[in-house]
Amino acid sequence: MDLRTFLKQSPDLSDMAFADEFASRWRSKRLHKGAYLSRQEQPETDEFILLEGCLASSICDQEGREVCVGFFMGPCVVTPNIARTRDGVSLVSIAATTDATLAWIDSELLSGLMLSSESIRNWANAVLQDALSKKAEREWCLAALGGAERLSWFRQSFPGYEDIFTHSLIASFLGVTPVTMSRLRAFDRNR
Repeated sequence: MDLRTFLKQSPDLSDMAFADEFASRWRSKRLHKGAYLSRQEQPETDEFILLEGCLASSICDQEGREVCVGFFMGPCVVTPNIARTRDGVSLVSIAATTDATLAWIDSELLSGLMLSSESIRNWANAVLQDALSKKAEREWCLAALGGAERLSWFRQSFPGYEDIFTHSLIASFLGVTPVTMSRLRAFDRNR
């Protein structure tokens, strides 16, 4: 999908001339499978829209253990910069799990556009609300549900992702081991 078509899907940006002007402020970027869009603890000042392809975000602890914290399948907005950075430094790594096409804009430029345009401000605030809602849903899932229920929640919340992302990433996202994930999937198939 191209950026203009994606932006025009929002009721706040449906005016064709306005969406075209807003889209002209973004730049394009291609990532090959395995390449990083951002790396944890590295400077990060951009906002991204994934137009095609898939990305996964993860965090890594001091011992090198990595945990998947998010999936993106284009077209979609990648978690806003304010929710994935602190003081201009990335809190997560984001890697392409397939070849990907993205649009990007500097966060400060977008903030300036938000101040000058109610439509852009409403669009950006809706994007942030959606990202925070998804984060809260995942936190609830991890806190309240057992393994089988987590897998069921994942399938409802992310239909088709099980066929697109590796099962080890999904297991990590759900807070279970890959072995447990495999057993849950086998149990489901045998019912």
